[in-house]
This record gives sequence, C-alpha cells and structure tokens, in this order.
Amino acid sequence: MMISEKTIEAVVHHQFQEANQALSKHKSLEISGFGKFIFNEKKAIKQMAKFESQKALFSRMANDETLSEQKRLSASKKLQSALDNIKALKPKMYAVTDIRGMEEQFASSREAEEAN
Repeated sequence: MMISEKTIEAVVHHQFQEANQALSKHKSLEISGFGKFIFNEKKAIKQMAKFESQKALFSRMANDETLSEQKRLSASKKLQSALDNIKALKPKMYAVTDIRGMEEQFASSREAEEAN
C-alpha cells in the first residue's frame, strides 16, 4: 500500500489517544481480536500509596544538608518522577464516571406526576 508515513502516524496516534480516553472514561477497553484492558482500582490505590511514600522520602533526602550534592540532586530527580506519577494516576483514580454509558436524566416534575 502506498500510504505516507505521516498519515499512518496520524492514524495510530489518533487510535491510541481515543483508546486512552475510553479507558479513562469507562475504566475498561476492549480491542476486538486483541484483548480487554481493565483499570484495577485496588492496584491503583496501592500504587498511589507507594508514590506518596516515595514523595515523602525523596523530599526529605533532597532537603537534607548532610547528604552530598550528588545524592540530593539524585533525590530531587526521583522526587520529580514520583510527583509526575502521582499527577498521572490521580485523574484515573478520582474521575467521576457513569459506567452505564447513559446520559444524565432530568428529574421529572412533581406537578406533572400529580396531574396524571
């Protein structure tokens, strides 16, 4: 097939972007002929606790004057990595989703109910 690399890259990028959004919104994604991916809330909670622990540890190490400059710089980089991981995981854990895939229904008026 004579398809440009730029077009293929755009299609693949779009597919992954849409799959990522679907996984974030519905906490599961099924790719026909490939498999089903499910966001595991329990594992995410454990992972978040680990990242918070790392954040506290590396923050203390980065501010510890008794450590060498190289160790503090290394701790600072690891702290930034932990913060990035927390930032990436938090929206997935605390997103409010309607897993039924239905639109929100407006509450019916009490007056209309009484009139019937």
